[in-house]
Amino acid sequence: MTETQTPMDAPQATPTEDSLPRRYADFATLGDALDYAASGKRGLNFHDARGTLVRGYPFSELRVDALAAARRLIAAGIKPEDRVALVAETSAEFAALFFGVVYAGAWPVPLPLPTSFGGRDSYIEQLRVQLSSCDPSMLIYPPELAEMAGAAAGLAKTTGIDWAEFGARDVPDVALPVASSDQVAYLQYSSGSTRFPHGVAITHEALLNNLAAHSHGMQIDGTDRCISWLPWYHDMGLVGCFLSPVANQVSTDYLKTEDFARRPLAWLDLISRHKGTALSYSPTFGYDICARRMSSQTKASDRFDLSRWRVAGNGADMIRPDVMQSFVDAFADAGFKASAFLPSYGLAEATLAVSIMPPGEGIRVELVEETELSGTHDNGANDNGRPQRFRAIVNCGKPVRDMVVEIRQENGTPLPDRAIGKVWCKGPSVMVGYFRDPAATEACMQDGWLDTGDMGYLSDGYVYIVGRAKDMIIVNGKNHWPQDIEWAVEQIPGFKAGDIAAFAITTPGGEETPAVLVQCRSSDDAERTRLRDAIRERVRSVTGMNCVVELIPPRTLPRTSSGKLSRAKARNLYLAGEIKPYDIAA
Repeated sequence: MTETQTPMDAPQATPTEDSLPRRYADFATLGDALDYAASGKRGLNFHDARGTLVRGYPFSELRVDALAAARRLIAAGIKPEDRVALVAETSAEFAALFFGVVYAGAWPVPLPLPTSFGGRDSYIEQLRVQLSSCDPSMLIYPPELAEMAGAAAGLAKTTGIDWAEFGARDVPDVALPVASSDQVAYLQYSSGSTRFPHGVAITHEALLNNLAAHSHGMQIDGTDRCISWLPWYHDMGLVGCFLSPVANQVSTDYLKTEDFARRPLAWLDLISRHKGTALSYSPTFGYDICARRMSSQTKASDRFDLSRWRVAGNGADMIRPDVMQSFVDAFADAGFKASAFLPSYGLAEATLAVSIMPPGEGIRVELVEETELSGTHDNGANDNGRPQRFRAIVNCGKPVRDMVVEIRQENGTPLPDRAIGKVWCKGPSVMVGYFRDPAATEACMQDGWLDTGDMGYLSDGYVYIVGRAKDMIIVNGKNHWPQDIEWAVEQIPGFKAGDIAAFAITTPGGEETPAVLVQCRSSDDAERTRLRDAIRERVRSVTGMNCVVELIPPRTLPRTSSGKLSRAKARNLYLAGEIKPYDIAA
C-alpha cells in the first residue's frame, strides 16, 4: 500500500474461482483466448518484494489495454508480421504490450532484463545481438532501462521508446487485422541464446495446442491458482506462467524474478496466503535456494501453509532428486507433500512442454549404471575394474497430448525401451523453424521431427532425460556427463550447486581432458591449495579421470537468462582468458 492509499484504496486481487465456464485453450488464436478470458473475473496479480499486492489486473482490463496498444502500434506504422521487441519485465505494461502486438498482427519478441552479472556493456551487447537477429521495427522498454535499451536500439538501428511514453500516445480509431491459426504468434529466444541467438517461431496453433496440453496434463480445475516468479523472457515463465493462465483462465500471482532472488521465501508466502489449490513451477535451483534459506532452528509451519500446493512443477534444467528431498525435509512440517512434485521436460522449440508427470506421482527415479550412460556397458564392471557407480535419473513424465517422443541413434535409427540416445519429438506444437535461419532449422528438423539436442531414454511410456548431448565430455572414447563431475565436487564441504562448471578442453598435447571451474570463497592460499587437491582427487575417484581444476572468484560462472549454468559460455570465457583463476602453486 502506498502512503496515499487508504484501506479502501488498496488493490484487489482477482478471484480464484469464477462462474465463467472454463475452456482448456481450445481457441484458434491467442487473441481469441484473451477475448474469452476477459468475459470472466480472473486475471493477473502483481506483488512487491515482500509479497504485498501492488496491482490486480483482470483479464478484462488487460484486453482493453492491449487493444489500445494495438491501435497505437498500427498508427506508428507497425504492419502484420513486423517484429516488435519488448523488454520482458513482469508487469501489466509488458502484458498489455505483448497482447497488443498480437492484436496488431505483428510478432512480439520478449527480450531479457539485465542480470546481476555482466554489467551494462554486456547487457547492451546482448540486446544488440538479439535485436539484429529478429530485425524489429521497434523496441519498447521500461522507462528505468531507457539508457541501456536505448543504446542497444541505436546500435541495432531500430526505433526505441519507453512504454510510459508509448502509453501516453493517443489511441486512433483504426481497424485491426484478423489473425489465423497458422500465422506466427511470437518469436521466443531460447535461454542459451547469446552470441548466435535463434529466434524460435511459434504459430497460434502450436501455442494453443501446447497450452491445452498443459491444462490437461496438470488436470487444472476451478480451485487452482498459479503463483510464479519465473522471468517472462524464458519459455517456462512466458508460456507456462503467463500465456497458459490466460488461455486456460487461471488467476495468477507474480513476484518479479529479481525480488525472488533477494527474498526467495516470499514465493512460499504467496503460496501459503491463498486458499485455493496452488500451481507453481521452478527449476531445481529455486527449490534449492528455499531449502537452504530455511533455518534448521525454525519450524516451517510457523510461517507457511503449503498443504494446498497441488502441483510443484519442476523443469528447465536437470532435476536433482537430492535437492527435492532437501526441500521436502525443510517444508514437510508446513504441509508440503512430496507427491506434489511434478517433473516435466520441454524446450522453446516445442513451444514448451514435451512431457509432464501425471499429478500425484511425484519424483520417481531410476538408477542407471555409469557405463550405460557412457556407452561402454560391460555387464558389471568397467575397464579399470572399479566397482559399479550409478546415477539417479529422474522420470520426466509422459509425452503431453498430441506429442510423440522417439529415442534415436546418431544415424537416426529408433532405439528400443531403456536404450539411451538422442531425444526426438513430433507434434502440432513443434516450431515452424528458426527465424531467418534455414540452415539451423534444417540441422534440427527432419520430416516434422525435432532433434531436441538432449540425450535420454524411454521406459514404459515415461521420458527420462540424461543430459545435453553438446555438454558431453568424451575422453578416450568414453562419454562422461558434466553433471556427474559437478555433483562429485558438490559433496565436498563448502561447495554447492551452481559453484561448479565442468567441460572438456584440449591440452597442448592434443588430448581432451575435463576442466573443472570451481567458485571458491576462501582467501587463504593454503586452503585453496588443499581444496584444489581435494577436488582433483574427488573427480578421479568418481570418474577415474585426471582433470584440470581451476579455483575462481565467487559469482564468476555465467548463467543463461533463466538462471541456469551455461557450461558452453564458461568454457569460451575460460579459453579466452576472461575468467581468471586464482594463482595457486602447483
